[in-house]
Amino acid sequence: MIDINKAIESLNWNKEPRGLYEPIEYALAAGGKRIRPTLALIAADTIVNGGLINGDAIEQTLPAALALEVFHNFTLLHDDVMDKAPIRRGQPTVHVKWNENTAILSGDQMLIEAYKLLSGVPDDKLPQVLKWFNEMATGVCEGQQLDVDFEHMSQVSIEDYMHMIELKTSVLLANAMRIGGYIAGATPVQQEALYQYGLHIGLAFQIQDDTLDVYGDPKTFGKAIGGDICANKKTFLLLTALETADAESKAELLGWLMANDRNEEKIAAVTAIYNRLGVRQAAEVTMEEHTALALAQLDKLPQNAATESLRLLAEQLANRKS
Repeated sequence: MIDINKAIESLNWNKEPRGLYEPIEYALAAGGKRIRPTLALIAADTIVNGGLINGDAIEQTLPAALALEVFHNFTLLHDDVMDKAPIRRGQPTVHVKWNENTAILSGDQMLIEAYKLLSGVPDDKLPQVLKWFNEMATGVCEGQQLDVDFEHMSQVSIEDYMHMIELKTSVLLANAMRIGGYIAGATPVQQEALYQYGLHIGLAFQIQDDTLDVYGDPKTFGKAIGGDICANKKTFLLLTALETADAESKAELLGWLMANDRNEEKIAAVTAIYNRLGVRQAAEVTMEEHTALALAQLDKLPQNAATESLRLLAEQLANRKS
């Protein structure tokens, strides 16, 4: 299997003007889980080891895998500006280390670089891959706008929230899987199974992210704990609390939501309400449901070492600490 970290490190950002490219190099060098490119390569490997095509398919998938990772990091640069996030992966965000204009412009260039990488996909596969990539990119933007809209809406249902994170988070993982499998020669049924695996993994991943924002260890999570609470962000935990709380707990929770204090007292008070309502346990049940739905898709794929890697990855993501 290709070492995706080495492939990312091999990308050349030593170009002028440095003010444009150095922040890109900084953002990509920060690491991260590399889930999206890894999923694309494992999906291709699943099909290759199923005997449908020769091993060149994994190399042919690499440009798309790199494009997915660069695209994902482009969205993070802009998200951090919108969220005014100070830390990403344990280090200052680009807009903090440089400034907001730099983060926006370097992010724009990362989007362009993603499409340049995507052009390396084999010619016979590129039209379909480009179609899916564009649909994915639109979904991510639509999901981000819904997330912004939710900040100003008094009524947001859990169903609304799940639709939003499907667009903002899950479609990227789902398309990483589908694109990798397609380039390797997956059948339409296998392509759909790969897509659904990624979709449900993405939903479980985001709910776990919401949970870690409240209950994670900042040393391993890489971000300050309680940021979503301070920002009154509509998360699975908050929406579950609002839907299940008794009148007294709901009034207390709404009182804290109206407070603009970004401090430890607010985080502690809201977390205590979550604990009382069993919100963390509800999130864990939902994560387990989506993980099970993802794993069920693997029965439709060739059974080999790559498929087992997908099983293991699903379990690891459900139990991650960062």
